[in-house]
Amino acid sequence: MLQVKLIVTGDDFGYCPRRNQGIVDCFLAGAVSNVSLLVNGSAAADAAKLARRHNIPIGLHANLSEGSPVCEVLKTNSSLLNQDGFFHGKMGFRTALSKGLLNMSEELKAQVELFRELTGHLPPHMDGHQHIHVLPEVRHVFAEVLEEYGIKYTRVPIEPGLHNCDWIPQSLMDFYLGVEEDSFNTVDVFTRHGIRWPDIYIGLSTMGKNMSVSNIWSAIDAAIAQLTSKEPSPPTPQRGTVTIELMVHPGYPSIPPVGGCGEGPDDFSQSWERLHELQTLIKPELQSQYKTRNIQLCSFKDL
Repeated sequence: MLQVKLIVTGDDFGYCPRRNQGIVDCFLAGAVSNVSLLVNGSAAADAAKLARRHNIPIGLHANLSEGSPVCEVLKTNSSLLNQDGFFHGKMGFRTALSKGLLNMSEELKAQVELFRELTGHLPPHMDGHQHIHVLPEVRHVFAEVLEEYGIKYTRVPIEPGLHNCDWIPQSLMDFYLGVEEDSFNTVDVFTRHGIRWPDIYIGLSTMGKNMSVSNIWSAIDAAIAQLTSKEPSPPTPQRGTVTIELMVHPGYPSIPPVGGCGEGPDDFSQSWERLHELQTLIKPELQSQYKTRNIQLCSFKDL
């Protein structure tokens, strides 16, 4: 039987105390096996303490699009920031990039250093908040920072079967397809810098209200079928083993004004969808199927 190593990563750890508690509850229930820390989140220090207390594997969720920078030099004058002194936002950041190069290296390095200060170690993996790390203007700088610090793992958000997900609204699908295209064009860059990532990524089709036990299994089954059909090559150098990262965003909804990365919590963090993900992930039927299907939950450190 094919062995599957599944990394279930809880994103946005550190965003607010209620997000932290939801992610910790998922970890203690065996529903999340890895977390990604927003070091500019309002509850980042608390998140790092929780990770130490509960021995939660933790990496860095690099953020260049929401809230305030952590690099002191950039807080006064930087093209990364809008006139209010905050990052440009999910789509605003993409617009700003198209108008000219932003100085990102200093902020990315400052976030790695703050992560080390908070946790006592370098991140075993580093990805990008709102998938900024695969953008054309970012990917080279991001890869250079990972290589400089010896961070071996990242995320490449190319989800098999995404095009068949007719429940995703067209406006959101357009964004996802843009992320997918950027990711395909990032593979060579990350490879040249010696950066690795799991065989399969899942998380766009199962996000928020679209998460269900059946959707998670459909995504996993479709992805494994697609990967194993590419014979004669084995799935990975370690024959018979497939690695998957499932990106999730569980938590208890944020209650303003608490939370966020400097500007308060956003709409998604306040919505019922965070709690819906938490409740889906801890369902016993999902847990039991991991065992019957020979799926081992793990973290990037276990790869």
